[in-house]
Amino acid sequence: MGNYNGFPTEIVTPLEAVKSRVSSSTEVIYEKAVNYVAEPNEAEVTALINRLKGVDVVVMVGGISPELEGEEMNVKVEGFSGGDRTSIALPHVQTHLMQALAKANIPTVFVMMTGSAIAIPWEAANLPAVLNAWYGGQDAGSAIADVLFGDYNPSGKLPVTFYADDKDLPPFESYEMEGRTYRYFKGKALYPFGYGLSYSNFKYSPLQVQKSGKTGENISVEVKIKNDSKVAGDEVVQLYVSHPDTKLLSAIYALKSFKRINLQAGETKKISFTLTPKELGIVDENGVLTVYPGKVKIYVGGTSPAASIAASLPVITKETNIQGKAFVVQK
Repeated sequence: MGNYNGFPTEIVTPLEAVKSRVSSSTEVIYEKAVNYVAEPNEAEVTALINRLKGVDVVVMVGGISPELEGEEMNVKVEGFSGGDRTSIALPHVQTHLMQALAKANIPTVFVMMTGSAIAIPWEAANLPAVLNAWYGGQDAGSAIADVLFGDYNPSGKLPVTFYADDKDLPPFESYEMEGRTYRYFKGKALYPFGYGLSYSNFKYSPLQVQKSGKTGENISVEVKIKNDSKVAGDEVVQLYVSHPDTKLLSAIYALKSFKRINLQAGETKKISFTLTPKELGIVDENGVLTVYPGKVKIYVGGTSPAASIAASLPVITKETNIQGKAFVVQK
């Protein structure tokens, strides 16, 4: 019994991986910095900043750890209780340290370790780069160094919404879906579901979708994506559907399909999706999946269409009209 955490016999830390990538003439300085969950100690922070003055860049590895979040744990620090999180905020001491680094004009990259979403509004607005590394396992350091040094072009997409603040979340005791997940959240996310940057830039052509269809039939969607950069990379092309006219409880939009593609610099590819009645249906109050006549809005892009504070990624949209009688897909 436990938290499903393994203990590898060998671990490559970010420090070890970074040291292995630089030349012998490059000095890599390690600082333990501060207790990552304690209250800030101003004298300690000031001394650290003074030691770091003159460096080219600071790579701050922070976030949270399985020592804080898990099953029935003896943890009692701000933001955590018994292994549960009482706040989604990054521990304040870490933000405080990065604010001090910024004030001292020390360029800082934040590598964030976490097993769940963390609210980092200050970091998102003020740091040149944030790399979300999750809990990376025994070779996490190598993966982090690959991205930091440009040896790997990142293409990961968030499987959850990163909210900006605790107040964006509905009450813990509430079991209503309103306000929960990207499908029902009407506010502005810090980083939306499906979000993730790349060293490549991708451009989407207008969607090719039939103007109308019939209940019980498929709808075809086509789009062209161009790698409008000098760097080869992968793009995760995501397709979402919404039903703006329905009076049933339905997601604001829902992911229905995605495809990962590789594009060389300057390359363009045409991608096709087929939406079946299963993807076009809505589950009614009796639990019956049914396709109803009316407007269907289709979104395709490099992220979900959720409102966001983050730098925008391309999302294009087009409506089609489904005609006919209600079609039961599955009871």
